[in-house]
Amino acid sequence: MSCVILDLEWNTAFCKAHNKHVNEIIEFGAIKLDNKLNVVDTFSYLVKPTVAKEIHPYVRELIDIDFNELKNAELTFPYVLDKFEEFLGDSTLLTWSNTDLHALLDNCELHFLDDNLPFLKSFCDLQKYCEYSLGVSSSNRMLGLSSCAQILGFVEGENQTHRALDDVKLSLKCLKALYNRRHFEEFVEECDEEFYKKLRFKSKYITNINSPHIDREQIFFDCPECNVRCVRKSKWSKQNNSMQAYFVCPECKQSFKGRVQAKVKYEGVVVTKRLLNKN
Repeated sequence: MSCVILDLEWNTAFCKAHNKHVNEIIEFGAIKLDNKLNVVDTFSYLVKPTVAKEIHPYVRELIDIDFNELKNAELTFPYVLDKFEEFLGDSTLLTWSNTDLHALLDNCELHFLDDNLPFLKSFCDLQKYCEYSLGVSSSNRMLGLSSCAQILGFVEGENQTHRALDDVKLSLKCLKALYNRRHFEEFVEECDEEFYKKLRFKSKYITNINSPHIDREQIFFDCPECNVRCVRKSKWSKQNNSMQAYFVCPECKQSFKGRVQAKVKYEGVVVTKRLLNKN
């Protein structure tokens, strides 16, 4: 099975035609691998912008691309995408998380008024695979590429700017360090209708404790010292994307702040809880 690792860089800009801010892709970087993870080809293109007139200040801090480079790029997004489709062929696409896929869908809608990727046959989320391999999977905290590289000893300097191909090469180092063919193949998904339903699903937080989507039997806290069920002593209140209330242990009388975060995902509602000492 051949694979292509892809990384995209994009720039935030306001599109008058669509009357909204868009993440306009400005660079493709990719590496094609054979079934032994040997590099057989490389793909790197800057994309000539059609929306942005400058690099957004936030983006400028993250990527090492000058806007003059973009203005002088030869190809706009539709043409670079055609070249990437040819480069990918029947290979499995790998990206770090599915954020790049969302960017591709958004840019296809921007340029073609159609958010489909018919050339995509199979996909693997490298972030999920590395989280599994390292045993650090968490429902409310995702493993970043730099963090993964640091865990594996591929130390990255602070405040480094990036280019797409640099991130692809770092992704490949992480993959090689954690690669197990059998386990890896379990993370490869067929890009069928169900895949796109899942990809397009918009996750959202629930901030009403009385929502029917929350199983109230899950909303409890046990004292970490006494292992006794704590008693709630305040009403639930919204705190950013979470809900919180104050609890007291009936045995040791210690007070706690209980925080609950509920998120509606494609697979269902995921509830995470955290008990903090009351300050």
